[in-house]
Amino acid sequence: MTVEGAVRPPAYQTLAEQLRAEITSGRLRPGERLPTEPQLCLRSGVSRSTVREALRLLASQHLIVTTRGVTGGSFVAHPSPEQLSDSLSTGVSLLLTTATADMADLLEARETLEVPAAAQAAGRRTDEHLTNLRAALFDPAVDGLPTMLAAHRAFHTALVAATGNPLLVLLSRPLYQIANERELAEAAPKGFWERIDTEHREILRFVTARDAAGAARAARAHLGFLRGCYVR
Repeated sequence: MTVEGAVRPPAYQTLAEQLRAEITSGRLRPGERLPTEPQLCLRSGVSRSTVREALRLLASQHLIVTTRGVTGGSFVAHPSPEQLSDSLSTGVSLLLTTATADMADLLEARETLEVPAAAQAAGRRTDEHLTNLRAALFDPAVDGLPTMLAAHRAFHTALVAATGNPLLVLLSRPLYQIANERELAEAAPKGFWERIDTEHREILRFVTARDAAGAARAARAHLGFLRGCYVR
């Protein structure tokens, strides 16, 4: 299709892209107020309804927060790893459900991120990090599947958080939110959760001892076990 024949994006989307670029480039900082709706209309040459649609789009992407009242308006949101990871999780889920990526790709990505993260966690962890890791342990003899699934996610999230690197936390979260996680767990071999529990405790032991090499080995072995269970 030629440039002349290309379909132009809606005006609200174009305006949203312009404002997004100002936010992501740092020209508009967290907490800073955006121009008012009339100012955006004048600056962009679009209607007020178009401006409002653009602002709604940015709000849905957690880039701005809009408040009412005399002191209200639209403000650049302070970045939240949890909210930002929701957007990434949607993308990861779409890749998996459309077969653009599969479980082998997912586990390879996790290994690339988590093995060095485990080593970093061993060197950087605090007492609070250890408390969070211990709180994410479970008892396979007592706990039900929902509890163990939640604990499994929580343990790996806490492990990456122990690196102290917010970007690693942001990038790792979507890798733990898999739509068919329960289905995969129900199809797991006998002794699966006992093995998961043992390996989590082994990783924690090395992290507690500040043994970076041991933590990396334990994390790699753990992910290798998951690969053997999930990838056929």
